[in-house]
Amino acid sequence: MPLAGANDAEKLKDLASRSYRDQAVWFLNAFWNGVAKKEAENVWKYVLQFVKLDLEKGKQGNQLDEVMTHRFLEVNDNTHTVRELREKLYAIGIEKPKFVALIHYLIFHYAIDWHELLHAPQGNQDDIDRAQQMLEAVQTALKEAQTAAADLARQENEFNSRTKELELKSTVGTAVQQNKAKAELAQHLASDPLPLRKAKITNEAAVKKLLKKVHEAEAYLEEVKQKPGAAAGAMWWLDRELHEAKAYMPQAKGGYQKKA
Repeated sequence: MPLAGANDAEKLKDLASRSYRDQAVWFLNAFWNGVAKKEAENVWKYVLQFVKLDLEKGKQGNQLDEVMTHRFLEVNDNTHTVRELREKLYAIGIEKPKFVALIHYLIFHYAIDWHELLHAPQGNQDDIDRAQQMLEAVQTALKEAQTAAADLARQENEFNSRTKELELKSTVGTAVQQNKAKAELAQHLASDPLPLRKAKITNEAAVKKLLKKVHEAEAYLEEVKQKPGAAAGAMWWLDRELHEAKAYMPQAKGGYQKKA
């Protein structure tokens, strides 16, 4: 979406009013062939930190107050203060912000031309929107798979608990009681309870649907990346979000275990 405003100061305010994610993606698109490509993972980290420090709005937020900005700088840039950040922005023609948006920090930290930033091409919005929709479909399918897996785990726990209960009963009490418990145990182990059977089928279907969505999204992202003038930063971000989602997939199905 183009920036609103009659001049660059107003356009910067519009950009600074957008979510941390959107500010980051705009920056990555604008300077992908410069500093952004090699710094993309750090920008990802900065977004996560801003979101964590934004106690009120989280992912929906766009700026931090002075205290939280100070905490951010302590972790990432302990050679500068919030005051120095504001002074640097003012020196390059930006009004000193009362609250610090992520884009303010990126301009300050990477010493980029903020006028160039505001007017940089952002790629084909239709491609970005479709890729975003596919990512959201993956995330929805992931939630469904997680719900199905949780239900399967609950059914299996109930089955295993009943197994242990009958195993214990088969070793205590009178001979008649033990033999009865052994017969019940044998019948239990030979059974295939309908709820457990349904949970297994539902889980398998949910995982299959998730894998289909992931493969479709990966293929589309690769297709868009090959187009001239593609929004490289946006595609990298969507690919990174897709990678993040795969951490919650079964490892046997292409998932992975996140590092602590």
